[in-house]
Amino acid sequence: MAVHKKFNRNVKTNALGRGLDALISTEAVSTQGSSTINEIALDQIEANPNQPRREFDPAALEELANSIKELGLVQPITLRQISENRFQIIAGERRWRASQMAGLKAIPAYIRTANDENVMEMALVENLQREDLNAIEIALAYEQLLDKSGMTQEKVSERVGKSRAAIANYLRLLKLPAQVQMALQKKEIDMGHARALLSLSSPSLQLKLFKEIQKNGYSVRKVEEICQSLNNGEDILTAKKKITAKSKLPEEFNVLKQKLSQFFDTKVQMTCSPNGKGRISIPFSNEEDLEHIMNVLDQLK
Repeated sequence: MAVHKKFNRNVKTNALGRGLDALISTEAVSTQGSSTINEIALDQIEANPNQPRREFDPAALEELANSIKELGLVQPITLRQISENRFQIIAGERRWRASQMAGLKAIPAYIRTANDENVMEMALVENLQREDLNAIEIALAYEQLLDKSGMTQEKVSERVGKSRAAIANYLRLLKLPAQVQMALQKKEIDMGHARALLSLSSPSLQLKLFKEIQKNGYSVRKVEEICQSLNNGEDILTAKKKITAKSKLPEEFNVLKQKLSQFFDTKVQMTCSPNGKGRISIPFSNEEDLEHIMNVLDQLK
């Protein structure tokens, strides 16, 4: 085995700029049970094929790479040795990629002995704690843990620190049509939309409503109401009309809304329920707009 440069992991650095904390957590580093920290050549490191994260934000990677160019890699990644001079990432693929972009030849790393189940588990836990995995990535990672380890959902919940119900909800997302899953992965819809669609038993109906969500930009609340109507036996067109009629303001309220918008010189928002309760909101885009609104209100005194 090649000799690698060792680091003293008790030594702390004070060379951190203020902006770095926004990119890298510099609090207590999890060593994943490792006993040594070595400098490992980047070309001896490979990604974990079971990495839960499937996509990396190019802009965020470039920002991290620029910080690494200036300060070096502050937080070591965690590896396991898979053969002579070959290492696989357990946690820290984002830092590894950014280090390559920064032109580094070697980076500090904790070396850990771990089997495939532990690698998957540690990669999942590390990513859940440190990075913004999308819902489908999380669901696929949970499914992989269950399939490869033979653990129950209850056991997985104990390992990753999430409730059994939360894990079950993520796994249910994988039952949605592929188009819906891809939209969720791209964050074109959110978990609330997906959960509402899961209340429909028909995949074709799920797809029809999904296309309506894309077309009309429905809120989660509206999708939930449409799903409730569909489950009561109504078709999509009837459900849409019903929801639209329910949310439509009476004419006298529309007149009042227009007058308030003119008065405050901004687009006033107004909602009203069938029983007459509602809300008026006065938006502003900057401090100047807010000052104008306050001056208008002062004149009413």
